[in-house]
Amino acid sequence: MSIDPKVVVETAPTPVEDGPAEQASLSRGRLVLRRFLRKRLAIAGLVVLVLLFLLAFLGPYLSPWSYEQKDFESFLSPPSAGHWFGTNQTGADLFAQTLRGMQKSLIIGLLAALIATGVAALVGASAGYFGGWVDRALMWFVDLLLVLPSFLILALLSPQFRGKSWLLFVVLLAGFAWMITSRVVRSMTLSLKEREYVEAARFMGVPAYKIILRHILPNMSSLLIVDATVNVGVAIIGEASLAFFGFGIQPPDISLGTLIAEGSVAFLTDSWLFLFPSGFLVAIVLAVNLIGDGLRDAFDPTSNASRGSH
Repeated sequence: MSIDPKVVVETAPTPVEDGPAEQASLSRGRLVLRRFLRKRLAIAGLVVLVLLFLLAFLGPYLSPWSYEQKDFESFLSPPSAGHWFGTNQTGADLFAQTLRGMQKSLIIGLLAALIATGVAALVGASAGYFGGWVDRALMWFVDLLLVLPSFLILALLSPQFRGKSWLLFVVLLAGFAWMITSRVVRSMTLSLKEREYVEAARFMGVPAYKIILRHILPNMSSLLIVDATVNVGVAIIGEASLAFFGFGIQPPDISLGTLIAEGSVAFLTDSWLFLFPSGFLVAIVLAVNLIGDGLRDAFDPTSNASRGSH
């Protein structure tokens, strides 16, 4: 019995390989990572941010004092072997309180950034994809929020949440940090929804929400990642600013903003009360901004900075 060689060729198993989209995604990811690793300032910012996270959440185990403890034999004492950052007016250890404030500020910044970027992505993509009255209604709401004085509204609303969960304050911060990004996402969606793969998915009967989540938003992941990174610093500064003026997080809760507000009164006489919390706040925001700049250059193929090493 003879075997037709054409049949063998046609029925022979072919090796399983990644599709073009997966290969392109993988190669793009490697390219972005390579560009990011060339950014020495961005790497330095990432290292500093990781160290600050470790210090904030592991540092309390290194200190003999907790942020709630009082040393009634040491009021307003400068930094010493017993109190590394000194103590405040009530005898509380400033090192323990600063680490506690860092924990709250970092968590607030991360949660607010994730919520703001997520809302911007969903609102902008929905407006651009559906168009019509959905687009007009969502963009009208975005324009309304853009003209409202966000800081004043946050200052008026935040006292109403005193004694309640600080997560409500996170929602307030995120509620005024997504509008501009949503407009950018909308304009990108208007272009992406005309692509062949989106048209094919629509003709196959794929629901709109799956097209948005699987085909449109992944293609603007670079914008969303950079936006989320920038929003972390914006949320931390926003919380600190509100706390400095007596709004936002309030005692007995602690954040870097509340510590800076308390220490600013005695800046000229007991400077350690102000310098340590403000120094850590500056370090966090600077590290986040360096990471955001590095990610922006890594994702942007037309950036001149992304082609060279720094």
